[in-house]
Amino acid sequence: MTTRVGVVTFPGTLDDRDSLRAVRLAGAEPVSLWHRDKDLKQVDAVVLAGGFSYGDYLRAGAISRFSPVMETVIEQARAGMPVLGICNGFQILTESHLLPGAMLRNNHLHFICRDQRLRVENAETAWTADYEAGQEISVPLKNIDGRYVADERVLDELEAEGRVAFRYLDGNPNGSLRDIAGITNAEGNVVGLMPHPEHAVEPLIGTGRTDGLAFFTSVIKKLVTA
Repeated sequence: MTTRVGVVTFPGTLDDRDSLRAVRLAGAEPVSLWHRDKDLKQVDAVVLAGGFSYGDYLRAGAISRFSPVMETVIEQARAGMPVLGICNGFQILTESHLLPGAMLRNNHLHFICRDQRLRVENAETAWTADYEAGQEISVPLKNIDGRYVADERVLDELEAEGRVAFRYLDGNPNGSLRDIAGITNAEGNVVGLMPHPEHAVEPLIGTGRTDGLAFFTSVIKKLVTA
């Protein structure tokens, strides 16, 4: 049976087609999901793609959190469904309280777009199992509200529980506390990160590498063996 991975499109989403393509290249069936629909079309996992949902009005991801589809995504994520939030999707996950902390404007107050080196800190989540802990990868980064923040108690908890999934290497691009580029929930089924693995899945686009493809192959293997 083919694994079905849904990709949600909100008004202002930019990277949904890239995410759908990454899902297909990994070997799963990509399924488009519209933000106004509560029906997830029997998908096995969900990707919240990058972009500027609702123009980032009020606060990045703050309005999308109340879209009808998110009611079902939140419910299914809490029941164990794998959910990946990329860039704006990570912002939506924090606004939805599926992941702790918040995303603020980059400390230099500029949009940044570059290839970004990361270190994989947690290779045991549904979305990172095809990596190895300590592995270094390179994927594109593009954001203006990418500074991850949380209070010291939350940060210490994330560190102690191994829930920092990725850290920035070669300098911190946006001022994220403790160089955090991505985190996971305690169960390991919900992962959010600011860089864009869907732009590094084939050699002719993005970084010219395929370092991001393992996100999508990881979840397929997780679902097949579940």
